[in-house]
Parts: sequence; structure tokens; C-alpha cells
Amino acid sequence: MRWAVILAGGTGSRFWPLSTPSRPKQLLPLVGAQSTAEASLARLDGLVPRERVLLVTGAHLAGPLQAGLGLPDENVLIEPCARSTAPALVWAAHEAARRDPNATLLSVHADWYVPDPVPFRSAADAALTLAEREPFLVTVGVTPSRPETGYGYIIPGAALAGGGKRVSAFTEKPSAPRAAELIGQGALWNSGLFAWQCAALRREVEQVAPELAAGYSRLDRGDVTGFFDAVPSVAIDTAVLERSGAVATIEGQFSWDDIGTWEALSRVRPHDGQDNVLIGDVSAVDASRVIAWSERTPIVVSGVSDLIIVEANGRLLILGRDKAADLKTVLDRLEPRIRDL
Repeated sequence: MRWAVILAGGTGSRFWPLSTPSRPKQLLPLVGAQSTAEASLARLDGLVPRERVLLVTGAHLAGPLQAGLGLPDENVLIEPCARSTAPALVWAAHEAARRDPNATLLSVHADWYVPDPVPFRSAADAALTLAEREPFLVTVGVTPSRPETGYGYIIPGAALAGGGKRVSAFTEKPSAPRAAELIGQGALWNSGLFAWQCAALRREVEQVAPELAAGYSRLDRGDVTGFFDAVPSVAIDTAVLERSGAVATIEGQFSWDDIGTWEALSRVRPHDGQDNVLIGDVSAVDASRVIAWSERTPIVVSGVSDLIIVEANGRLLILGRDKAADLKTVLDRLEPRIRDL
């Protein structure tokens, strides 16, 4: 049967001060009326029944996410500690296989922007179908719209008889010139939308990722904490996909964006005539390329450009747009009385 897992860990610190440990970006309406987590769950409708949708998250988020999503309690998998995507997906696949030995698992993230769910579902269905038919680890690639340096790229290889292509290589976060070169060669963005038979994932982990495979015995005994204590913090791409020879890709014909920083709102929110993105009680006079979010206090911006301005949770952030990806570093340099919310 088909299963799905929504990865919803992390605190979303690059959306400080709006995103907090108790209400991180997954619970925020960053793009529209729904939170990104709610939109991720709705996107699975028609693909996987909700009783077979798992959620992997931290203890501090489980309650608020469960209240918003309404998944069965037994489907909320609470990580003992954050260990990136590889341990989370190994655990989710192990749990799905425990309940259903023939499970095929679709993996999505809780912070994506996908404006049209129809082509998304079509690509996800194609990935699941390929994974059900062949023991490949399937990743959905998205046609790039820009030479993005913050994403990974997939270089497709030989075509498969049953659809899709083998993956020739992965390239992680290239420079802008290299990204443009990859796009010219037909490379795709590695969206993080994956599908695989749970048994196939275990086989590949045991073959190519000994640092993860060593933890399976603990999962087999039901010792989830022991598993997370035993494995490193590593992405599934690095630990498994880049090492495996059984990886295939399906090209997805849908718009997709990873809502990772305040800068992402410029790609997914409406603009005014001066290329400003204004959310809440914000007025712009002779200002351009400003991203501004007001939670309570009216904001007026004038005579400035290329800034991020956020008023939320009793804090005011003013940041150059070119520094959006560096917000974590900025927070590390702040006093706890200012940073902690």
C-alpha cells in the first residue's frame, strides 16, 4: 500500500522573529491562508489516505502540528533529537514497513510552496508507480527557473523502460556559474520529493550507508531513542542517494519552491508596483524591493530598497535582502535576551 511521510522538524530560525520554537514556520501562513504544513497535507489528498500519512517532528511541535493537521495520534512520530533527513526517513520507512510489509513511501516536506497541486500529484503518482514496479529509490526533479545556488541538482542519465531515468549524478549547492551550466545541460532541481519501497530503502541503506545501517537493530527492537543516539546527523541525499546505484528520477512538471528564508517570499507573494512584498499593516512610499511583514505595529517604509523588515513577537528585524540566508549567523551573535522568544 501507499504511505506518505511529512517531514516537519526544525524551528525555522531563518524566519525569525516571526518563527519561534513554539510556532515555527511550518505552522505559519507564509504563503496563503493555510500554514505550510496544512498545505502539504492537503496536497496528498487523492494520493495517500490520511490514515497512512506519517508526520515526523520534534516534541515541542507535535501538539500544535497535530492540532492543525488532525492525523491519528499513532502517526505522529516524535524524534528524540534532530538528526536531519536520513535518520528521520529511515525511521519513517521502518515504521511504515512494520505496519505494512509491502509499504511504498512518499516523502514530502512541510515547508514547500506548490501553487498548483494537480501536476504535483501527477508527478508524485508517477514516482510512486515507478517505485512500486521497480526497486529504485525515486526522486522527483523540477525544471529550474533560475540558477539557484541553495538547491541540489540532479543530472539525469539513461532512460528506463518503465518511465523515468537513472540518476547520473547529484550536485549539491553549486556556484551561480556552475548552476547555470548545469541547467544548460538539462539538470533538474532535487526537490526532496522521494518515493521508494520501504524494503528497497533498507536494502540500499544496508549496502551503502553503514553509519545508518548499524541502527536498524535498535529500530527492530523498538528502541527509537537508541537509534537516534547511534546514527549521525546526515541528509538522505548525502548518506544514501549519492552513494547508491539504484536511484531514478521522474521530471515533475509543476512549480515548486523551498520556503527557506524571508527572501523566498519575493518569489511566492504578490508584489506592488515597486516590487515590494508587503504583509500586514505596511505602507510603502518611494520604496522598492522591500519585503516587510507586520504582525501588530503599522510600518511605514520610505526612501529605502532591498531590505527585509519584520515586526513580530516584540522584536523588529531590519536586514539586507542579500543577507537573508545568513540570518542564523546573525542570531548566533545576539544576546539570548534579544534572540530567544
